[in-house]
Amino acid sequence: MKNRVIYPLIGILFLSLSAFSFHKFYMGVFQVNYAAEKKMIQITARIFIDDLNNGMEKKYHQKTFVGTDKETQADVDLLKKYLAENFTIKINGQSRSITFLSKEVEAGDVLVCYSRISDVSKFKTIEISNTILVDWNAEQQNITHITAFGTKRSVLFTESSRKEVLKY
Repeated sequence: MKNRVIYPLIGILFLSLSAFSFHKFYMGVFQVNYAAEKKMIQITARIFIDDLNNGMEKKYHQKTFVGTDKETQADVDLLKKYLAENFTIKINGQSRSITFLSKEVEAGDVLVCYSRISDVSKFKTIEISNTILVDWNAEQQNITHITAFGTKRSVLFTESSRKEVLKY
């Protein structure tokens, strides 16, 4: 008789405790838009601030405070370096320089970075390499939405999938 009561109570206790467990979500969202009329590729990156600072600290062995009240110009310079090393684009097989424009904090915990590639004529291929935070955390996923020539495609970059070539 006791087992009929105890086992269901243990089951309910287990389910209630596991329902409230917290699982950290490691996701970056990137948008790459080709603006043909401006001959420009516009790039927007949304990255969690705490993950970004942790990833940069691991890579460069120094504490950073990007997107916080303690942020310094050295932190911003390191951010630009980090983005340039971990997010690259090739147009028709040629590496293109990405210009960092600005950044802002969104919803208190997300850093939004704006960049662009100027002087981009019509192209046949675009190769994107996105390793943002992947070396810091194997669970990191970077969803990248690419809009060009009236079509939208989405690519998921992970530890095992860091580069993608799209043909137009």
